[in-house]
Amino acid sequence: MAIQNALASVAVSSLPDAVQWYGALFERGPDSQPMPELAEWTLPQGGWLQVYELPRRAGRCSVTLAVDDIDEQGEQLERMGVDTAQRSNSKRVRVILVTDPDGNHLAFAQALGRPRLSN
Repeated sequence: MAIQNALASVAVSSLPDAVQWYGALFERGPDSQPMPELAEWTLPQGGWLQVYELPRRAGRCSVTLAVDDIDEQGEQLERMGVDTAQRSNSKRVRVILVTDPDGNHLAFAQALGRPRLSN
């Protein structure tokens, strides 16, 4: 059996508040709310981000979200009032590191080129 896909999940203290914040991030509401304590957004290349209410774990999660245009993503985050000062750049990737309202860590990463595959 081969693993087919992955879902990232983020624990939050209040699902309604998180749905509002992540909804602004994705510029749309969740694609699914299969349980009262869970909201999910599907990503264009098949992954999912799950946000679930579990106050005792809120603020202890980390996720990296791949983006096509890090500058555009930074502008959107700034419009949301998110501090985007923490950035990292290399020859291969540009990254903005932020936290959501619960303190979960989100890294937005733009790949600058594909690494060479060795034979």
